[in-house]
Amino acid sequence: MKKLFSFITLSFIFTSYAQNLKPLSVPGGYKKIAEAKGDLDKDGKDEVVMVFNTNTRASKEEYPEEDYKRVLYILKNTDHGLKIWKEVSGFLFSSGIGFSPEYNDPPQISIKNNALAIRQEFDTSSRHTLAYKHTFRFQNGDFYLIGSQENFDDTCEFNILHEANFSTGKVIVDEQYYPCFDGDKTPQENFHKAFTHRLKTLIKMTDFKIGEHKFSIPGSKNHFTF
Repeated sequence: MKKLFSFITLSFIFTSYAQNLKPLSVPGGYKKIAEAKGDLDKDGKDEVVMVFNTNTRASKEEYPEEDYKRVLYILKNTDHGLKIWKEVSGFLFSSGIGFSPEYNDPPQISIKNNALAIRQEFDTSSRHTLAYKHTFRFQNGDFYLIGSQENFDDTCEFNILHEANFSTGKVIVDEQYYPCFDGDKTPQENFHKAFTHRLKTLIKMTDFKIGEHKFSIPGSKNHFTF
């Protein structure tokens, strides 16, 4: 009975809250490039997450015809249509990012175990690919970053993984290096480290920007940057 009462109370709170949300009205010139559905607040109803290329230029110099800012909407599915629960753009790369943006795949969105994951990938040169995956969970009244994964790959010379689960504090740094041709020396030694690092405060989705946070990697002069 207590669980039933809690569920009914929670449903009432979210229903009341949703009534005050702004309806989704997609501006002219926006182009939807990704969408996913899933329950993010454990109320038994699926939210809708969409990513759009906006009509706002991200750069006036490079790729002036293609480089547009992006925005992510987390939408509540109400009896009166989709309403904007969260609008974020700070950690999304623009459409013209990378060495060959015309070949970039759109961001990949997935919702699993009430958590939202966004994967972004692009080439940094003709040989190098950089991929990020960030995971957010709704807790304590907001969306917080609970996971960060970065893969930096070369076609033949290295494969670098930096991964952190901020809920458990588990961190993995795995850097593998290879000679490109027979007879070549390996560019540097492999490095692997699994350790625990807990953030003092989890980072809100609206405050998160890639590359603005870091902490030291034990046994290394380098940092885990995310």
